Amino acid sequence: MNLKIEILSKEHKRKEFKCGKELLDDYFHKQAGQDAQKLLSVCHVLTDKDADSTKVLGYYTLSSGSIPLDDFPAELTKRVPKTYSIPIALLGRIAMDKREQGKGLGEILLFDALKKCVVHSKTLAIRAVVVDPLDQDAIDFYNCYGFILIPSTGKMFLPIETIKSLIPDEESEDTEK
Repeated sequence: MNLKIEILSKEHKRKEFKCGKELLDDYFHKQAGQDAQKLLSVCHVLTDKDADSTKVLGYYTLSSGSIPLDDFPAELTKRVPKTYSIPIALLGRIAMDKREQGKGLGEILLFDALKKCVVHSKTLAIRAVVVDPLDQDAIDFYNCYGFILIPSTGKMFLPIETIKSLIPDEESEDTEK
């Protein structure tokens, strides 16, 4: 496989994608393009350049946001004024097509998203990457990579400093594998 992660375009075959989670499938089929046009999130897709490069193997979305200071553990908010919210990158959705699940491609998507967050943290305040797991399978997936549960919200996060220590710094926007 000659994998490539790129920003969703009209050429990508969204309707053929099925991950088995109705919420994630419906979002990708109906909403991902509109969210991008409205600057609400950016959808990145995984394709195979050696096969049909318009077939989507998986996707994730990134957007910026903030979380109330009180939702984070005190050790991460030392020296942060109490009037602030914590700036975050939101990994809003991540999904693999059913036919591609179990091949380690979800990890490729996750690490690509985390790399992008590290690169952007140099020019945009990002204290953590936050996810909002859909179900126990998603919680288990994120737990494997060290994400920490925010009990008051059910969201999970990984501090940007932790990500920086795990992922080599790369300046590229498109990642080819």
